[in-house]
Amino acid sequence: MSSGTLVQLDAITKYYGEEVRQRALSDIELELERGEFVALIGPSGSGKSTLLNLLGLLDRPSSGRVLLNGVDTTALSERELTAQRGRMLGFVFQFHHLLPAFTALENVLLPAWGQSGFPSPTARARATELLGRVGLAERLNRRTNQLSGGEQQRVAVARALVHSPPLVLADEPTGNLDTESSNQVFELMRRFNVEQGTTFLVVTHDPRIAARCDRVLEIVDGRLQSDRRNHQPGGHHDGRAVPL
Repeated sequence: MSSGTLVQLDAITKYYGEEVRQRALSDIELELERGEFVALIGPSGSGKSTLLNLLGLLDRPSSGRVLLNGVDTTALSERELTAQRGRMLGFVFQFHHLLPAFTALENVLLPAWGQSGFPSPTARARATELLGRVGLAERLNRRTNQLSGGEQQRVAVARALVHSPPLVLADEPTGNLDTESSNQVFELMRRFNVEQGTTFLVVTHDPRIAARCDRVLEIVDGRLQSDRRNHQPGGHHDGRAVPL
């Protein structure tokens, strides 16, 4: 693993089932570099979710190694895996998984609550700053069930970034949004990628989103079918803050 490599998958294979074993992933070799913005594409049932679960330390491979920041996570205990997730990973989902009775600020603070039982003033300041940066400074005390779908997804992005993880895994983050909201959420993630060097892996079915990423991984039938770099990483993104 080179100094610029954040994630390395070494001969990853994953089976499900005991009496009848089904192979979900076959001999995956993959490296993600620090600061990359990568799309993961493939048909339904191809293994994208399985791969994301392994990268997110939510599941273990049947064989092979998952190295995160040089640490062989396959050798860690469940408690150590939980700690590693808290330090290294942020998650953004297609369905926001926000608590509707909580405010935007409280939802962004949920990872801090989970780690320490009570958010510190530093965590609260960071959450407030992030909500401002995603264009929700005036709505941070509004319950998330009073926000639009695009606004809720921006809260979810802020929540994923509140503890400054080096890697964010986004599973169809624009899948339920209209075109304008999809563009805003994509540009928002891109902005954090450019400004903070956060690595993003984005699962998407939208070819327009994939075309605007630095690199596109395609998985088919549990195998990494292709790994290509786009000629113009980021599409039309120029690194400037976008209006939200």
